[in-house]
Amino acid sequence: MLLNAALLIAGLIGLFYGGNWLVRGASNLAMSFGVSVLVIALTFVAIGTSMPELLVSLQAALIGKSDFALGNVIGSNIANIGLILGLTGLIAPLSVKAVLLRREIPIMILFSISVVALTLDGDINRLDGSILLVAFVAFNVMLYRWAKRERNERDRLLADLDETPQSGRNRGREFTWLLLGILALALGSRMMVEGAVNLARMVGLSELVIAVTLVAFGTSLPELAASISAAYHRETDLAIGNVVGSNIANLLLILGAAAFVQPIAVKRAEAQLEFVVMLAFAVLLILFLRNHRLGRRQSALFLGAYIAFVIYSLATGGVTSHPG
Repeated sequence: MLLNAALLIAGLIGLFYGGNWLVRGASNLAMSFGVSVLVIALTFVAIGTSMPELLVSLQAALIGKSDFALGNVIGSNIANIGLILGLTGLIAPLSVKAVLLRREIPIMILFSISVVALTLDGDINRLDGSILLVAFVAFNVMLYRWAKRERNERDRLLADLDETPQSGRNRGREFTWLLLGILALALGSRMMVEGAVNLARMVGLSELVIAVTLVAFGTSLPELAASISAAYHRETDLAIGNVVGSNIANLLLILGAAAFVQPIAVKRAEAQLEFVVMLAFAVLLILFLRNHRLGRRQSALFLGAYIAFVIYSLATGGVTSHPG
């Protein structure tokens, strides 16, 4: 009992410091390179905080439970918007740049629809997985080009103003803070999940309840901690960019890697509700952000809808493979 409680406390400490280190490293790196925090959030931060989902999905694929990987991706994308943005927006309303509405969120919706389309033939095979992985590389190449163009425009503007960009920052140090933040988030979430699961078993909770609640929440903790910390420090681009980037990484990198390792059989009758909810949350996000702001009312709606989805899934037994 004491060991499990200690794991919970250590996990919370890891999440707290990890979130702060990640925000510090990401924001300072963006400033030193002359790119927006949004670009760092969509790449390094999103991939780093998606590591728990990647490990869970690959492990499931390797032992022949590749459908578990699909549930992991769908459940994670639903939680990222409903739970994480819902809670983050309640803490501090989030302002959003026009470029995110015009570019990255529509891309996320397009990839979501594409993944659903790939399941229409009853599976996601190795060829489909390869296509998803190539799309992930292409997306990041485009992000790099957009960031390079953005940096060139910024340098020209500073030259016109007779100012010089802040390039004297120690990038190695800031990158170390970013990596330490990601590592602390991963370790903290793992310790917290392990402690919580063990405590739940001691009080007699079923494996199903543990998997759908504690494990699902636990594998989303890195994104949650990073987004809440970013909102607290008024880095709203990082808070939303982390969620959007993580969803794209889940769909392309994680699902693609899992399908490449082991083709995924898709039982559409069982996954239909989850597909609809995932797409609905993605579309609602762009609608709720049309005024370039996610307020507390919209955040409460997201959180309420997510809670309702989890309760309904538990009541009907429809969620059995959503660990994150």
